[in-house]
Amino acid sequence: MIIGHQKGRGTKERINRNFGQPQPEGYRKALRLMKFAERFNKPLLTFVDTPGAFPGIGAEERGQAEAIAVNLMEMSRLRIPVISIVIGEGGSGGALAISVADRLYMFEHSVYSVISPEGCAAILWRKNGDLDTGEFSRAAKALKLTAQDLLSFRIIDDIIPEPPGGIHRDPKGAAERIKETILNTIEELRGKNIEKLIEERYKKLRRIGKFSKQGY
Repeated sequence: MIIGHQKGRGTKERINRNFGQPQPEGYRKALRLMKFAERFNKPLLTFVDTPGAFPGIGAEERGQAEAIAVNLMEMSRLRIPVISIVIGEGGSGGALAISVADRLYMFEHSVYSVISPEGCAAILWRKNGDLDTGEFSRAAKALKLTAQDLLSFRIIDDIIPEPPGGIHRDPKGAAERIKETILNTIEELRGKNIEKLIEERYKKLRRIGKFSKQGY
C-alpha cells in the first residue's frame, strides 16, 4: 500500500494540491488505507513531502489535530511492516501523521522538522509585526532539520543519496534508489515476527529525544 503527499509542479497545480497541506479528511482517508493494508497483510510505504497539515479554521473545526493524533496512535500498532521516506519536506504533524514507521529514510537534501524555519522564526523573533529574514537561517540552524543531523540523532534510520544535481534533475535515477531501499528493507522486516516488529517500533519511538536536568 502506497500513501503520500503531492505538492504539485507550477503555481496552478500547487494551488490545486493545496501546496501539499492535507485536510483532516485526507488523514482519515490515509488511515482507512492503512487499515486496509493491515487487513490483507500488505506492507505500507509512505512518501512524505509537506510543509505541514493545513492550518485553516475550517480544518481545525473538522478535527485536524484529532485526525493527526489518531493516525499517530494507529500507525504505532499496525501489524504490518511500515516504511516511510521523506522525499522533500517533512513539516510538523502533517508529516508525522504518515511517518510513524519501522524504518524512516530521507533523501540527502530533504528536511524533517517540528516546524518550518519561517514558522519558528515568526514565533520566536517577530518584533512589532516585523521579521528579519536573516532569522530564517538562524531558525534552520537551531532546528537541526537536515538528514545528516537527524541521522546523528538516530531519528531517521538512513540517508538515501540523491543523483547528481538533485532528485528534480533525475527522477528516474532517484526512483531506482528508492526501489532498492524499499526492496531491501521489506525483505528485512518481513523476516521478523509481527509481535517483535511492533515491540521494536515502540522502542524505536521511545528512544527519540534526549534531555538533561539543569540546576536553578
